[in-house]
Amino acid sequence: MDDGGPGGPVGSVHGLDDFDARPGSITSLLRTFVGLHVRKLGGWIAVADLVGLLREAGLTATGVRSAVSRAKAKGLLTAEVRGGTPGYVLPEGASRMLERGDAAIFSRHRHAVEDGWCLLSYSVPEGMRPARYRLRRLLTQLGCGTVADGLCIAPHRRARGLESHLEDAGLRRWVTVFDAADLRTSEDLAAACALWWDLDATATLHRDFLERFSEGAAARGTDAPSGRDDFVTQLRVVDAWRPIPYLDPGLALEALPSDWPGDAAADLFAEIDARVSGPAAEYVARAVTVSSTGE
Repeated sequence: MDDGGPGGPVGSVHGLDDFDARPGSITSLLRTFVGLHVRKLGGWIAVADLVGLLREAGLTATGVRSAVSRAKAKGLLTAEVRGGTPGYVLPEGASRMLERGDAAIFSRHRHAVEDGWCLLSYSVPEGMRPARYRLRRLLTQLGCGTVADGLCIAPHRRARGLESHLEDAGLRRWVTVFDAADLRTSEDLAAACALWWDLDATATLHRDFLERFSEGAAARGTDAPSGRDDFVTQLRVVDAWRPIPYLDPGLALEALPSDWPGDAAADLFAEIDARVSGPAAEYVARAVTVSSTGE
């Protein structure tokens, strides 16, 4: 847990979300696997099954064990022996975080201008610069735009989720949230949003996702892939997509460039996930059952 300074400790629960884990890294893929499968297995998985399944995705046993150690330190997993078998269980806080992540990753929301906005004004004491840095970084990672120093903006529908993340991070006390029904600027909405958000960077994330996964989706042949193939595909696709819905604020179309790639990327993600999620879950459940029964 980080020391927040005179005001007391700043919580580290938001570290569970692993926003800083690079997609495709072992740490990120472990986090994605836990979110996709461990809850469906009842919240516990044997060490051997976890390592074995992630090796199917091309990860090394040594790398997985190192990533698990980091996940345990962050509170994502806790060691627990069941029936003499060593394994890992999801703590309650991790389960809540994963449920919140589901809403961001697998749901699509397009902001409508008439839905309004939320403004987040923050002020952190000068002696608590690390907390201020963490706060600014977290707000950016959660898709907030920057209107001015100490003032951020987001679509109103994100307000509750933002407050939840700030509470978990121990940073809520520094932030005042305002509901705003209307925005009036000297320029049109799209020009203002282009100043407040780094839309070019977010568009690049969407285009990179499309470039990476469109060809594989289109090239899918008549031969049915194995459950293992679907398991690996889902793990890689969800892992690559996971940070994007947080960073993308889901602005109204009139606030975006005309060539915005976000909808095409979201369509591709939904198409792939719908196709592979069922077989992937069955593959994992079968692998764990075979391991536990020795069949």
